[in-house]
Amino acid sequence: MDIGASLFLIALGAIFAFAVTIDLPGIDIQVIGWILMIVGTFGMLLSFLYWRPRRARRAAVVQERIYADDPSQPPPPVGP
Repeated sequence: MDIGASLFLIALGAIFAFAVTIDLPGIDIQVIGWILMIVGTFGMLLSFLYWRPRRARRAAVVQERIYADDPSQPPPPVGP
């Protein structure tokens, strides 16, 4: 579950738990809202714990080249 989907579930659950006052027989909307908020929070924790280490950038390996001049060779010509 991605962070965006987790935030959506948390927001939808908060709307159901705190803002909706519809009373349906056999269905408790507030409980469904709390369940959605818990599932969204759990999904967000999983995404932080599981996906973050895999997305870490790796340091680039830099190798320096060392050039040594050969004293027995004449210097290169300069200009055209």
